[in-house]
Amino acid sequence: MSKSDQNFIAAAESRWITLLFDIYVRTLFRRRFKYVRVDLHYQPGPENKSIYYLNHTSWWDGLIPLILNRKIFRQNARAMMEDKQMKKYPFFKKLGAFSVNTDDTASALPSLRYAAESLQRSRSALYIYPEGKIMPFTTKPDFKKGLGWISNQCPAADVVPIGIFMHTARYDKPELFIRIGKPVAADHSLDSGTLNEVFELEMGNLLRNLKKDAYHYPDRFKAI
Repeated sequence: MSKSDQNFIAAAESRWITLLFDIYVRTLFRRRFKYVRVDLHYQPGPENKSIYYLNHTSWWDGLIPLILNRKIFRQNARAMMEDKQMKKYPFFKKLGAFSVNTDDTASALPSLRYAAESLQRSRSALYIYPEGKIMPFTTKPDFKKGLGWISNQCPAADVVPIGIFMHTARYDKPELFIRIGKPVAADHSLDSGTLNEVFELEMGNLLRNLKKDAYHYPDRFKAI
């Protein structure tokens, strides 16, 4: 077993811990945000498998997949989480998170393989932040290489961009806006690097419109 395999932290889901943490997270979001608003353009069916990729601009992003899965998608979900954060918050493995080393491509391979294997489960979903770390909001994201590889390993899975944006333009408490886009038409004849660029472009377009609509057209979003 390689050192990277030994350092890998697998998911170890607990139904009861997930239920209790879900109650805590919903309460936390109600207290800290004026509104949580969602614009939904994708709803998986019973046979769908889904890869959700999200931009990463704040600490709150780690909790958003739980909210989305429990309130909207209700899939058999797992999420990739930076190994440093997994070691700091080990209980996240009970919620379906597993570790990834974002600093070294070779060390990330066990995580990528585990992600692809997880998507073989019935009604499975994977949440991934392909920027790899918290970055300032931008409409030109720069992804690490894993997303395209996972998509090519799991060609039947829908690849769905999710944009996250928050602001305090109208209230003293922030409003959180989430746009769930349509599945990207992924051409699996492309190599993983080129496919990654396609996903970057789709995310950039989604974020550009999300930012505009969050300021000017909040009624396009539904409060949850």
